[in-house]
Amino acid sequence: MMTRILPRVAAIGCLAILAASCDLEQTPVSATNAEAVFGTEAGLQLYTNSFTENLPSVDGVMAGDDMSDYLAVRSPSNFVRPGVYTPTSIGSWSWTALRNINFFLASNKGDGLAPEVRNHYNGIARFYRAMFYFNKVKQYGDVPWIDHALDVNDSALFAGRNKRDVVMSHVLEDLDSAVAYIRTETDASHTTITKDVALAYKSRVALFEGTFRKYHANGLATGLGGTANALLQQAADAAQKVMDRAHFTLYTGGGPDNSYRQLFNSETAPASETMLVYSEDVNQGVRHDGNWIYTSATTGVGASFLKQFINTYLKIDGTPFTDTPGYDTLAFMTEVKGRDKRLQQTIRMGDYKRLNAGVLVPAPPAFSQTLTGYMPIKWTVDDFSYDAGATNTNDVPIFRYAEVLLNLAEAKAELGTMTAADWTKTVGALRARAGITGGLTALPTQVDAYLKTTYFPDISNPVILEVRRERGIELQLEGLRFQDLVRWKHGELMAMPWRGFYVPSANQSLDLNQDGTPDVYFYVGTAPASQTAGVLYINVSGGTQQRSLQGGDHGDLEWLMNIQRAWDDKLYLNPISATDLAVNPKLGQNPGW
Repeated sequence: MMTRILPRVAAIGCLAILAASCDLEQTPVSATNAEAVFGTEAGLQLYTNSFTENLPSVDGVMAGDDMSDYLAVRSPSNFVRPGVYTPTSIGSWSWTALRNINFFLASNKGDGLAPEVRNHYNGIARFYRAMFYFNKVKQYGDVPWIDHALDVNDSALFAGRNKRDVVMSHVLEDLDSAVAYIRTETDASHTTITKDVALAYKSRVALFEGTFRKYHANGLATGLGGTANALLQQAADAAQKVMDRAHFTLYTGGGPDNSYRQLFNSETAPASETMLVYSEDVNQGVRHDGNWIYTSATTGVGASFLKQFINTYLKIDGTPFTDTPGYDTLAFMTEVKGRDKRLQQTIRMGDYKRLNAGVLVPAPPAFSQTLTGYMPIKWTVDDFSYDAGATNTNDVPIFRYAEVLLNLAEAKAELGTMTAADWTKTVGALRARAGITGGLTALPTQVDAYLKTTYFPDISNPVILEVRRERGIELQLEGLRFQDLVRWKHGELMAMPWRGFYVPSANQSLDLNQDGTPDVYFYVGTAPASQTAGVLYINVSGGTQQRSLQGGDHGDLEWLMNIQRAWDDKLYLNPISATDLAVNPKLGQNPGW
């Protein structure tokens, strides 16, 4: 029997007996109920199914990058608005999920089942405990390490926090146990925590912690910089083991024009690359709202890519787009041509069309929804009928083999051990899938001036720069970007100006997909008295208007330039809430808060 990700598991009926009276305490379970749960494999499976609450939610994957450096949104997050996000404005942290896991680990014992059965489910539990604690460390740094079921008099309830290196050592120990004990090698449904998934997650965790310690060595990770390389090696080793096990490959079945997007808009995500997935099922009423989030003028946050990020997509020959003379003043219709084919599978551009009552119709960027002109399509299906409500049935991958390749590439780039062969099978393979023809087999030797100046001025290693470029493009909108900025110590990018595509001149119509029909008209001052049906008229006068043009009557679109966003290094960790500090002053507060 295997522990599967059940559709939107909220609670398991027979586990109601495990409800707790307070956050870190555990209500005793009767001997009869304990035997029913812990005396059979079916009971162990049912219990461990409840741990899936620790996985990111569907929206946490699809819309988890709403707070990132490459998206404009309708309203800035309070997190980056000076003085708005404070210890008194946030809720208390929750430890309920940990209590549930620790109770299981303390109770899963006895002679009724074979040791390998109990060990398997303990491995599942420890995988999820690692996930719980990794999420806590990312948010708060030092946290209390608790590895046992607590009672009401346990001193741990009122102890201080353990140092992050202690906690992360336990996290990696848990993941090593998961890899050792989980007996599931493969799963055709991709809804099971397998050895490969545990290894993939270890590569993510060790990469995060290794780079965090490297780039925060003179700050939040003071005294830990010397341990960074060992963690990076663990990340590389875990990723390499997934590759050597050879259960997954990059999906290329749709060719360069379609393979990337088919990973995200297919009813059944391509099995060759999808390691763990939320499987949507119309028959079970399990659907998500991807179309609603990314096509609605009111639902979601209006997520729209920034010009600065779109500039990082290479040309199809593998050379930087930003090496093109005049790249920064090219019209939208021109700048998107001849690029990495993931671009056309990420935003509305070119001859993109959608079904409307069964008929394919042109669908250029819609300024009733997009803020910058770079309108995402990654998680949507091309049918207007899905645009209102939770109606999507396309699968949502949680772990992909592509990330494993990028984890290996980044770890080796940071260690300085990447070879041409490593590059070819990781970044080169991802770029080849996207139709890029150059730079697939040789390590880069030229620093990209745009990447260095705009994003990473502290990085002079061309391999690291190119791996970061690739990670941003391949994994955008999968909920990983903000924590990448945290570990690289580049939170200041969160305050990057929200710029859209270049408008050659205000007060004239633009045909964004060059089909002969105008789509949008940006005006300064007063809207024209005579207006063309089907054209959206947008005021870019600035001032009280949300949109403006960088040059007044021409230039890059700008969004919400009148609302201050700022980065403070204290934001690399969340504050401990005032509520939690009042209950337990020994927790202490994070720096700067």
